[in-house]
Amino acid sequence: MDALLLSRIQFGFLISFHILFPAFTIGLASWLVFLEWRWLRTREGRWWDLYKFWSKVFATSFGMGVVSGIVMSFQFGTNWSVLSERAGNVLGPLLSYEVLSAFFLEAGFLGVMLFGAQKVRPAVHFFCTVMVALGTLISTFWIVAAISWMHTPQGHVLAGGVFSPEDWWRIVFNPSFPWRLTHMVLAAFITTCFVIGGVAAWYLRRGVHREMALTMLRLSIAFGAIAVPAQVLVGDGHGLNTLAHQPIKVAAMEGHWRAAADGTGVPLVLFAVPRQAEARNDYEVAIPRLGSLILTHSLDGDIPALTSVPPEDRPPVAPVFYAFRVMVGIGVLMLLVVVASAWAWWRGRLEQSVWTLRGWQWLSGSGFVALLAGWWVTEIGRQPWVVHGLLRTRDAVTPGLQAGAVASSLAAYATVYAIIFGAGMWYLWRLLKKGPQVGETPPARSAGARTGARPLSAAGEADIAVETAP
Repeated sequence: MDALLLSRIQFGFLISFHILFPAFTIGLASWLVFLEWRWLRTREGRWWDLYKFWSKVFATSFGMGVVSGIVMSFQFGTNWSVLSERAGNVLGPLLSYEVLSAFFLEAGFLGVMLFGAQKVRPAVHFFCTVMVALGTLISTFWIVAAISWMHTPQGHVLAGGVFSPEDWWRIVFNPSFPWRLTHMVLAAFITTCFVIGGVAAWYLRRGVHREMALTMLRLSIAFGAIAVPAQVLVGDGHGLNTLAHQPIKVAAMEGHWRAAADGTGVPLVLFAVPRQAEARNDYEVAIPRLGSLILTHSLDGDIPALTSVPPEDRPPVAPVFYAFRVMVGIGVLMLLVVVASAWAWWRGRLEQSVWTLRGWQWLSGSGFVALLAGWWVTEIGRQPWVVHGLLRTRDAVTPGLQAGAVASSLAAYATVYAIIFGAGMWYLWRLLKKGPQVGETPPARSAGARTGARPLSAAGEADIAVETAP
């Protein structure tokens, strides 16, 4: 392995590990907003108990996400200095905006959200929770904007090999950005949804925390019934957008090596063993014309084939091909579980439906797998380009970088991550195993939570706006 491949593996390892935590906390922060809003509306203790439980999970995941994200920025200087030199005028400000507008927002309100419930009014505490959730979404906005520009670059001037911004609106709102952002946010929400639903199903099967587990599972089913079909539609639009701007990536996803004969259409390859060197698929199982229907919305449409470009311009087909099928397969399983759960709920047999509860348990971590699979499709599929069509990955690596140095740092990262984050995952397991505790102390100055006062009224909602105003 040379320094280039090792640098790619190192960055892929670190970013794959890192993305799991922000994706989870993006959905979890919005979940906390919902829980605290429900508590403010009803003053029922179960909502605050659930809030306190999941806030502990959020705090641990947020901390691990921050730590795992810090080291990635070092690689732009150590492993990818040419990328920093040539594209830093565009990527640097986008990443800085993420820190200034999102990370500071999250950090500024996180302490009050986690530790200030007894020191501020409930309305102020709720405002802080909303700000943390908003910060996670703003962070997603800027990171996805930077990544999307690398896939569909526009709004820049290229002179002497250096990218300089010309139109920031076009840079940020590049052609793939809206689809990529929506797809990513939905993926984060669905990942969190299935973690919550899986934990709830686990509690129900163990016969513990029944009331709160039923609440979590029903909310997960309701949200999944909306978000999973929406993700299917967004994924279709994202695929069409990718076909328009990165057709060879789509060809790799589909294992489409050669142009279809006139009128025969593109088959949908369900399974195959791609052979990159021979430019063919072995053991192919395919449905005729269905690929054309999905990709072009016609039965005889064609797409550019992998052999339409030179071999050096093709991405590694096998990982893209398999990862895409893992992502889609998990999405199908999620949809089936949501539909089966909704049917069992409607019949009043949700708790008695053993296979439905098992389905939620089995899929509780599937969102993370689908998220990684989709990420690999996106990033491996754009190879050999780091800025699509303009800067090759091999030309972005630091000159003179030694393979031994990269290998040793990769080994060090893997060792440290295994120790630190192994402990973090063990602590998360302990939290989830213990479960939500009944009777958590509600925010200060909230006599209604202790005396059974009426739920928050319209006038009470107006008080929130007054109390949180500057």
